[in-house]
Amino acid sequence: MSDDHTKDSVLLDIKEIVKILPHRYPFLLVDRVIALNLEESTIIGQKNVTANEEFFQGHFPEAPIMPGVLILEALAQTGGILIHQKGYQDKTAVLLNVNHAKFRKPVIPGDVLFLHAKGMHFGTRGGKVHAKAFVNNQIAAEAEIGFALVGFDQI
Repeated sequence: MSDDHTKDSVLLDIKEIVKILPHRYPFLLVDRVIALNLEESTIIGQKNVTANEEFFQGHFPEAPIMPGVLILEALAQTGGILIHQKGYQDKTAVLLNVNHAKFRKPVIPGDVLFLHAKGMHFGTRGGKVHAKAFVNNQIAAEAEIGFALVGFDQI
């Protein structure tokens, strides 16, 4: 998928995302989905990072930086939306592991995170995505994220 992002194309808005993900404020970290290709198993989500995010109050408040683990969580949630759209609607993706994580650029208030995920493999019990977070077409973070698929009643 291209690194060029358009804010005009919204495939899934927040109302549709909350029907897919079990997360809610302050842990829902995907604002919209702007690209989705089920044949290629790719998705791009968007997170608008604002100064009033609760984590900025305690994470370097004099020089606010979005915690890396929350960037990974936003990537995992984007992958969870992809899994749902690939046909696994009766289960939800739960984080299983994170491999090869790298943080390359700080994310600060005012940034727009573009959350790319590409499915590496999917199965009835789980799978893995390769994910990258971009700010201004520069990689902020990347990782391979593994997940287990569990029934909603098991959460």
